Amino acid sequence: MNIDKFVQRAEALHQQLADLYQTANVLPWIPSDLLPQAFRELHITSRMIKLAVEELQDQNDELMETRYILETERQKYLDLFELSPDGYLVTNLEGIIKVANATAARLLNTSQNLLVNKPLVCFIIPDQKRQFYNELSQIKQSPNVREILLTLQPYQQESFTAACTVVGVKGQNNGTETLNWLIRDISLRPQPEAVDSANQSKLIPSRPLVKYTKGENIPLYPLFIWQVNQGLVKLTTLCATGEEVLMALVKEGMVFGSSLTALPIYQATAITDVELLSNSLADIQTFPNLSNLILAQTTQRLQQTQLLLMISGRRRIQDRLDSFLEFLKQEFGQPVPQGIRLSIRLTHEEIASACCTTRVTITRLLRQLQAQGKVRFDEEKHMILSHI
Repeated sequence: MNIDKFVQRAEALHQQLADLYQTANVLPWIPSDLLPQAFRELHITSRMIKLAVEELQDQNDELMETRYILETERQKYLDLFELSPDGYLVTNLEGIIKVANATAARLLNTSQNLLVNKPLVCFIIPDQKRQFYNELSQIKQSPNVREILLTLQPYQQESFTAACTVVGVKGQNNGTETLNWLIRDISLRPQPEAVDSANQSKLIPSRPLVKYTKGENIPLYPLFIWQVNQGLVKLTTLCATGEEVLMALVKEGMVFGSSLTALPIYQATAITDVELLSNSLADIQTFPNLSNLILAQTTQRLQQTQLLLMISGRRRIQDRLDSFLEFLKQEFGQPVPQGIRLSIRLTHEEIASACCTTRVTITRLLRQLQAQGKVRFDEEKHMILSHI
């Protein structure tokens, strides 16, 4: 039911009860001792409905605000995807293009709109079409990161050699549903064996390593992007009510920084002791290899943001918690005899911020899951999930 209609009906019911009370007072055949008791019970019930409506409205407002924040974050990463210096495609398992950035359209000499729903094989020279389908078949069987060399034939232009990095992306059922293609024109670039040791250090510049302890706030500089070398960092923001909202859990290899968000309030906190690599925006623009590395890690952040957005959109708090625990299982799970052990430890407050609810509610729901045998804790207080 639409929440606005539900509120209107609840208010109408409250008004109808008030009118009924006034009308019943003048009816002579109703016993005088029965009327006050009946209306007292109706008034209590009406008051409970009104309080429930107010709480529902507050929760809906929080969900809408969280959704807006996550949509803003998602749009930021989509902008980075669009401005990538290398071509980026998303295809289905048959190689049909679903999404293409501006660089990919330029490399293939075709507009972005015309690329959508077009087979990628159309841009591969005839001699390599069979190789392309063989690669697709192998990716379906083993969706690990693969590096492929292909000769691409743009529309009405000369062909070029492309280094393609292909990553399988899992869907909600944990099966590979789409493929991400990072396409780099290497026709004019030296091959790896042609790069001597003197120039090898110039491919990626030296990056300072900075350490922060658990619980420490990490400063965000506008001209630098952090990359987690070791440990775990949480990214949070504040909604209008002053409550903290979890935006991301940045693990080893992933990146974060003030330049990667449009949110006015953005905070990074070390959940564990962390080591961070500092990347200046000038170096990212100058060194293509560093740019490719940052883009790949930014893609991971985009995928995580989409998952958290999906979780926050669920109506029932129990569904949000179940989805968040499933997310933690996939991102940080380690198989043990009792189930899946989470390598990280989050407080009930941190879980509540991810699920857009209160700490008290999360504590109650986790106790229920423990009573059902779905959640347990080991000696080090790490959560073990059986079947959520």
